[in-house]
Amino acid sequence: HEATSQTPRATMDQVNFSRGVMHIKDHGSRDLSQETVKRLILQSQKAKQQAYCPYSKFRVGAALLTLDNCVFTGCNVENACYNLGLCAERTAISKAVSEGYRSFKAIAIASDLNDQFISPCGGCRQFIREFGSNWDVYLSKPDGSYLKMTVDELLPVSFGPEELSMKKVFEISPEY
Repeated sequence: HEATSQTPRATMDQVNFSRGVMHIKDHGSRDLSQETVKRLILQSQKAKQQAYCPYSKFRVGAALLTLDNCVFTGCNVENACYNLGLCAERTAISKAVSEGYRSFKAIAIASDLNDQFISPCGGCRQFIREFGSNWDVYLSKPDGSYLKMTVDELLPVSFGPEELSMKKVFEISPEY
């Protein structure tokens, strides 16, 4: 795990917009530059400002980075029927998937928690895992500090799409 306490600073010339999707300039490396991480966290903080959370008053934003450096943002959207609400992480991923993306470099998550890093709920961990176990999740605080983890670290010994194609037993032995 890596932690840092640098405050994010992004300018509009570092982020390009097209078709409502942001693009972060980053060289093709799997490891993100500090500047890219800062910009991704900043985008998650901006997305948090759009949260619709009249019940919990708990704002969450997410910024998802694709392999070709597009950024899709999401915020939590609550509902009076509580279980119909959407988490920020699932919103961002669903937006990306609806545009044809299936592989991601990283996701940054932001909230208003000052004393601890925001962490995805169990449902979001499984949702994130659907798209691979070896990509990065940045858990942040409002001051821009963050903790970097992989999906595997957040959801160890996970169940994913690969398990569905593994050999299965279709008959149950009579001794059971």
